[in-house]
Amino acid sequence: MKYEVIILESAKYFLDELELKLKAKSFRTIQLLSEFGPFLPEPHTKKIVGVQGLFELRVKQGSNICRFFYFHYKDKVYVVTSGYIKKEQKTSRKEIEKAVNLFNEFNGE
Repeated sequence: MKYEVIILESAKYFLDELELKLKAKSFRTIQLLSEFGPFLPEPHTKKIVGVQGLFELRVKQGSNICRFFYFHYKDKVYVVTSGYIKKEQKTSRKEIEKAVNLFNEFNGE
């Protein structure tokens, strides 16, 4: 493991509630983040447009799609803030705002 990944409580809670196969795929995607860090390519990750430093982990299992928000914290540390089940084409503004609040709270802002 080249990179440390911290999973905040809100993301842990979301993970715990996922259906088994989607949960397994989510853990695998988080593991990929710990292995590749900033070199993890699409379709696994994508920058959130308009929000400095926020990214999403993209997980798809069958017809189920979920997203986890994360940011680079220090040197080789990434923090997963939260997640949600994606039901619409666009990324949920409400979920982005939640992730930004958790980002600011974690950074003491």
